Amino acid sequence: MTTYLITGATGFVGSHVADLAHARGITVRALARPTADLAHLKSLNAEIVPGDLTDATAVAKAVDGVDAVIHAAAKVGDWGPVEDYRRVNVEGLRTLLDAVKGKPLKRFVHVSSLGVYEARHHEGTDEGEPLPDNHIDGYTQSKVESEKLALEYVRQFQLPITILRPGFVYGPRDRSVLPRLVDRLKEKSIVYIAGGRYALNTTYVGNIAEACLLAVDNEKAVGEVFNITDGEFVTKRQFFETVADGLGLPRPKRSIPLWLARRLATWRERVFRRKNKPHPPRITQATLKFAGLNLDFSIAKARAVLGYTPRTHFAEGMAAALADFKKG
Repeated sequence: MTTYLITGATGFVGSHVADLAHARGITVRALARPTADLAHLKSLNAEIVPGDLTDATAVAKAVDGVDAVIHAAAKVGDWGPVEDYRRVNVEGLRTLLDAVKGKPLKRFVHVSSLGVYEARHHEGTDEGEPLPDNHIDGYTQSKVESEKLALEYVRQFQLPITILRPGFVYGPRDRSVLPRLVDRLKEKSIVYIAGGRYALNTTYVGNIAEACLLAVDNEKAVGEVFNITDGEFVTKRQFFETVADGLGLPRPKRSIPLWLARRLATWRERVFRRKNKPHPPRITQATLKFAGLNLDFSIAKARAVLGYTPRTHFAEGMAAALADFKKG
C-alpha cells in the first residue's frame, strides 16, 4: 500500500492534493490540528495524525512509513513579524526534514511560491533567476529561506526533494482570497493599477495538485525547482472582471498609475507599522505586486522535465471557483 503524507491537507492546496492522491488509490495521511475541520479528509478515509509542524513527536509519527511527503502547509499573509512566518515556514520545514532523514523516501515535494522572485515586472522569467536575499514581506522572505533550507538538505543529506513554485492559486475551497476580493467588489473599493493591463500568474488549484504528483513520480525532479502556472496570459483586469461578472457585481472602473501606487503602499505601510496595527493597510507592497506588476513566468522546464501540462485553463477554473463560492 502506497501512503503519502500531505501537510496542509485541511487547507486549500493540500485538500486538492489529497483528493487527487485518493483518486489514484494512494492512502492519504494528514498532520492536522484536532480543532481543524476534518470532515473532508474523513470522506477520503485519510489517516489523521493529530498535531502540527511545531510538534516534533507528532511529525515523527506522521512520516513513519510513508512513501512520499507533499508539504503544502504554510503560514500565508502579507503582514506581521517575519519571525512568525519563519516559525512555521522555515522551522516547521526543518522539523519535517529532520524527521525524514535516513528514511527510504521516494520524494519530498515542497510547495513554495512564485513570490520568491524579486518584486518587479517579469516577462517569461525562468528558474535560473537568482533570488534576492531580502523581500518585501514576512511570507515571501520565509519562503525564500525555506527553499534554501530544502536545497541544503538535498546537498548535505541527499534527500530527494523537489520544489514547486505556483503563482496565484485559485479554485474551489478558497476561503481566503476570493471572499476578501468579493467584499472589496461589493464595496466598490478596488482600484486598478496601470489600468489592470499586466499579467497575473494564475495557477488553478487542480493544476498545482497534478504537478505535485508528477514531481513524486519523476526521478529527474530530484533537487530541481519548477515554476507552475496555468501557462496563460491573464490580465489583472480580466481576472477582476471575471469575478465581478460571475457574481453579478459591478466591475471596477477607477485606475491609478503604478508610481502613485508605490508611493501609497510605502506611506501606508510606514504609518501602520508605526502605529503597530495588527492588520495591513488596503495597499501594501505585496498587494501592489499582485495587482500592479507584470507576473509572467515560464513553465517550460516543468513541461519538459515533469511532463506538466495544465489541464484546467482560466475560464474553466474560475467558473468552478465561482460556482463553489456561490454554494457557500
